[in-house]
Order: sequence, then structure tokens, then C-alpha cells
Amino acid sequence: MKDGFLRVATACPAIRVADPAYNVASHIAAARDAAAGGVRVLAFPELSLPAYTCSDLFYQEVLLDACEAALGEYLAATADLDMVSIVGVPVRHAGRLYNCAAVTCRGHLLGLVPKTHVCTYAEFYEGRQFTSAPADPIFLTFAGEETCLFSKQLFACRKMPSLLLAAEICEDLWVADPPSNAHCAAGATLVANLSASDETVGKCDYRRSLIGIQSARAMCVYLYADAGTGESGTDMVFSGNCFIAEAGRILAESAPFSDRVLTVTEVDLKRAEAMRARTNTFVSRPDNAYRTVPFSLSLTTTPLTRAESPTPFVPHDESERYARSELILNIQSRGLAGRVERSHSRTMVIGVSGGLDSTLALLVAARAADLLGLPRTSIVAVTMPCFGTTARTKSNAEKLSEKLGATLRIVDIKAAVDRHFLDIGHDPENRNVVYENAQARERTQVLMDIANGMGGLVVGTGDLSELALGWATYNGDHMSMYGVNAGVPKTLVRYLVAFEADRFTAAGDTETAACLADILATPVSPELLPPEENGEIAQKTEGIVGPYELHDFFLYYFVRFGFPPKKILRMATLAFAGTYGETEIKEYLTLFVRRFFAQQFKRSCLPDGPKVGSLCLSPRGDFRMPSDAQAAAWLEELTK
Repeated sequence: MKDGFLRVATACPAIRVADPAYNVASHIAAARDAAAGGVRVLAFPELSLPAYTCSDLFYQEVLLDACEAALGEYLAATADLDMVSIVGVPVRHAGRLYNCAAVTCRGHLLGLVPKTHVCTYAEFYEGRQFTSAPADPIFLTFAGEETCLFSKQLFACRKMPSLLLAAEICEDLWVADPPSNAHCAAGATLVANLSASDETVGKCDYRRSLIGIQSARAMCVYLYADAGTGESGTDMVFSGNCFIAEAGRILAESAPFSDRVLTVTEVDLKRAEAMRARTNTFVSRPDNAYRTVPFSLSLTTTPLTRAESPTPFVPHDESERYARSELILNIQSRGLAGRVERSHSRTMVIGVSGGLDSTLALLVAARAADLLGLPRTSIVAVTMPCFGTTARTKSNAEKLSEKLGATLRIVDIKAAVDRHFLDIGHDPENRNVVYENAQARERTQVLMDIANGMGGLVVGTGDLSELALGWATYNGDHMSMYGVNAGVPKTLVRYLVAFEADRFTAAGDTETAACLADILATPVSPELLPPEENGEIAQKTEGIVGPYELHDFFLYYFVRFGFPPKKILRMATLAFAGTYGETEIKEYLTLFVRRFFAQQFKRSCLPDGPKVGSLCLSPRGDFRMPSDAQAAAWLEELTK
């Protein structure tokens, strides 16, 4: 339960219609199995104790008495379980019958949440037996417990404030304004839906979409427990199609007719809270009508088994690869095309190095030229060899520029940089930051002056990961007239260049594809220090600041959700298990935090550039931070 993580489950136990004594035994067995596996919140299907399909048997006192007794038996049998359960049960009061979710914890009945939208259409005729949720709370004794029957109830965990539980039942989700909207606006972070949704052609996909969208819209965790094949098949068949969703992501599901009893995963309640904090259109509506019922669970560390992607910026569904890559490249190229058109520029000037970032920028510029109906020769690709340039990168830069039809210019800047060293009295044998940055700033000056002379603009190549780490020379490669990669982290740059290589291969252009493949295989480097004796790159970025895949992971969770470093470390250790150890990850995370704070001054004056994903670091967009902010509290948290 620490760090906002919570193991939750839906249960679809074996049941028999109108046999609460048999059914409660299955419920107890499922609850014990769940608790043994560390589950802290468990949801059962709609009317799970009697079975949803009892129909007019719900008029029978024998059945209703047996259901109440069964719930009492369930309470007694689960009193020693450190878990909240939500069980489906019919409740009679004052001549009315309510379809309820019974919320239980440690042998106590915390409350009864009645169904709001009792459906009577098509194959459903619940209105024949059940009454919709009353407008006011009803206090009653049920299963030997003093409790309240009311739809507006929130169940709050004393030791984990992030866990605020609410419930709705089946049809409540399918209406235009589900009760969970109000529940979440009132503060609920986890919604349990007890459902009996019959299986028909295409309904599983619709159900999945509906649950995913509702968890996204309400920014919550959503448990959907569906009735299974133990229900009567007289007119409908039920499949036990259960889901667990988190803020738009389906984390776990049981396929229709899988006969799986428990569907289990860990959810992150802090993620939902972080999203709400950043979204001012998520309106928190405190409602005095709501009752808050406290309960206690022990505070423990939840072992993580959920899938945690090591590359959160990169599309993972291979079937969506083409569409997602094309969309990102379109965002970049459309943004650049718009800037070229509105600034009345005649050329796009790009410094090409044979590295990943300038390669992606060049590919984007080619698309922008095509969109504008400009010849590819309007792209001026400038390669500026200096002390650290290798034959491999220079060759790739020239070859790709020519293959894409750009105008290639080669400007050797060694003499200019040597002259600059002489002017400022710097010993060129002293290969310090002056030695490196002088080259970067000379390159930017060359690009700016060429652009001025040709009525063009300089297209920036720096990516989001470099901006996060401040891995750019201030007023050198840090500056441009439009930064097309400003919203693209390094892992995504690599993904997009690989996509373009595959696209050229499919089109039969194997030479361009081979060039891109070699660029992908080249170590990431600013090439500001002389190469090794064998001509290979000596200055490898990831050997200095660490692997970009780690830094992109840190960046995503640090900025997107505001997670503390210690939680990010825990998540990264899970995501990169078998690749990096916890000690190594902690070392690079410490470096990330230090650099992220220290380098904000570079991000405070960034040129324009398009946002392509869920976050960017533009001071005019997603992220604003004072340049004088100190990292001490974050570094201290990491060492606790």
C-alpha cells in the first residue's frame, strides 16, 4: 500500500442460481485465496450471493433470508482478512427491494450501496423486482450489523488516504452520467462495479472501451466484476469478462468464458491523484450529501508484479506502429511547415552530424518541404566537421542529405574555432568545457548566418531528453528558430528513425534504409573531443550521463506525475529487471535529479517547438520551474 500501490482483484466464483449457502462458500474461498495473494480490495459480481438471474424468486422470503444469512456468514468467515470486499446482495426494507453492493472489511459491514439505474429494457427487467436507490440514506440492521443503505457513500482508508472507495452497479456505468462521475468528483479514487453483463457478439470490445474511457474520464481506478457462467442460461449467457483499469489503461482482464476466478493486479492510486492535480477541468465537487465511512487496513509494501514498460514514451502495440509513427512525424512536419510558411522563409537550414537527432530533423524537414510544395533543395543541410568528427558520422550525414535531395553544404570550422581560441587566449590542448562549447557555438553561428543569407530559418535538432538533462551548449545547439524535436525524447527519436528506415526498405530504397540503419547503430555523441586512434568516437554520451532509456523513464514519471525519486526508483527497478540493478539505477537517478534542477535555466528560454506526447518542457507549455530551484529535498528523499 506504500507509494500509492495497491493489489486489487475481481472475483467470479462458481455459483448456483438461488443457492446462497453454496455461493457464499465459493465467495469465502475466493476471498481467502485473494487475501493470501496480498489483495486488499476485492470486488464480486452483481447479486453474486443469490445469482443475478433469480428473477421472480427475489420475491421469495426464503431466498432473501438466505442471502442475508449468507452475508453474515461471509462477514464472520472473513473477519481475519486484511481486505475490503464488495459483495452483491439483495436488501429489503420497508416493502422495497434494493440491488446492493455490500462493502465489508474485517468482518464488519461498512455500508450498502444500492443500484441507481435499475434497467428494464431489452433482455433486462430488473424494475419488476427492484427499486432504484433512495434519495436519502436509510439506516437499518442487516446481517446482524447496523449499517446505512445509500448510493452516496465513500469508504476511506485511515492509513492510506489515497484509497477512497466508491461503488456502482452494472447499468450505472452504461448511462450518460454514471454515478461514478459524482463519486470521483467527491473524491473517490477507486470505483468497484458489480456487474451482470450478458455476453453478445461485439459486447466484450464495447465493454472494454467503456471501462477504459470511464477510468480515464474520472481519472480513477475501476474494478469491473462480471457475472460468470454459473448464472442461468435460460435467456442470456454470462462470461465473467472482468476488467481492472487505471486512468484509461486496462491493466488486467479475464477473457470471456475463461473460468478464471480471480483477476489480480496492482494499481497506482497516486497516479490518478497526480492527474487530477494537473487537470483543472477535473472539477472536485464536495457534496455534503456524501457519507464518508472509515476503515482500516495495515500499511505494508505491495510487491509489484504489474507490467511496467521500460519505455513509456514509445508505442508498444506493434499493430499501431505505423499510425502512431506517422502521427508523430505529421505533428513535427506540420508544425515546421506552418512556421516556414508564416515566417515567409525560403529555406530550412539544418546542422547535420550523422547522429540520431539531426537525422530525425532532416527527415521531418523533407516531409515539411513536400507539404509546402517546395523542392527538397530548399533544405540546406550543413555539415560542420571539427576536432571530434569521425569519418563514419560525416559520411552518413552527407549521404543522407544527398539521398533526401537536400542542398548539402560542408563548412569546416576548425580554423574558425582555432582563431577563436587565439582571440580569447584558450590553449587548444586544454580540452575543457571551453574547448567543447566553442565548437557548438561556432556551429550555431554558422547556421544562423547561412539562414540569414538565404532568407531561411534554422531548424533545431535537440531532443526532449537532452533538454531534461541540460545536455546542450547554452546558446549553441540549445538555440534555433524552431526546434522540431523539442517534444521527442531520445527513445522515441530512435523509434521514429527506425520506422523511417523500415519505410524506405518497403519502398525499395535500400541505400537510404542502410544509411539510417548505420546511424541507428552509431553511439550517441556530441563529437566535441578528438576521436580515438582507430577513428572511432571517443566521447559517448551514455557513458557520461548514463543510458537514455533510464533517463527517459525518470523524466516521464518525474514530470508527468510528479512522483518522488524513491517511488521512481522502485518502478524502474521493476521495469529494468535483468538489465540494470537497483544500485546502478539509483546512481543514474541521482544524476538525473541533480542535472534536471541545475539545468532549468536552459529550458527557461527555449525556442518554439511542437509538443507531440503527454509532456514537454517548454516554459510556455507543460512545465514551468524557477531556474533557482534546489534539488536538496528530492535528493534527500532518495536516500531515506
